[in-house]
Amino acid sequence: MSELRIFSDDDSGKPRISTSDRGRIADLLAARGVRFEQWDAGAAIRAGDPQDKVIAAYREDIDRLMADEGYQTVDVVSMAPDHPDKKAFRQKFLAEHTHSDDEVRFFVDGHGLFSLHLDNEVYEVLCEKGDLISVPANTRHWFDMGPNPRFVAIRLFNNPEGWVANFTGADIAERFNRLDN
Repeated sequence: MSELRIFSDDDSGKPRISTSDRGRIADLLAARGVRFEQWDAGAAIRAGDPQDKVIAAYREDIDRLMADEGYQTVDVVSMAPDHPDKKAFRQKFLAEHTHSDDEVRFFVDGHGLFSLHLDNEVYEVLCEKGDLISVPANTRHWFDMGPNPRFVAIRLFNNPEGWVANFTGADIAERFNRLDN
């Protein structure tokens, strides 16, 4: 179940707001410039399907987003609990960072936890199958796939080089929740 929890950035204890209502999640995130949508596949998709089949199943939504936002490239990333480099990949995304372009992820399967550091708040967004999140360029954030990751995600980029992070050096991500899967 998708979930949004909002904390003060100096207190990871009790969230100020917690909701699993996707409409409310979308509204609260939109108020901060973050896109949150749900997509349905145009065809049956299973974990392990080739990239071209996954993209074809969501082609209409991908094309709409590419036209609306000017994204240039699209690909599919997949992570499973038996991936030999899962620990290194998890660690890479856990530190607070920004990107010079939007970070767009659509969860075809599985889940992941995006934490957005917006002004003096942290928005924890648990994204599940069917969720799209678009983190605006230069937004401080981190991502946790958990110790036993399981997800398939479509990624869209403005930058043809793909994912390029600018790490902030802040330790805030260490003080907030991790995904336990």
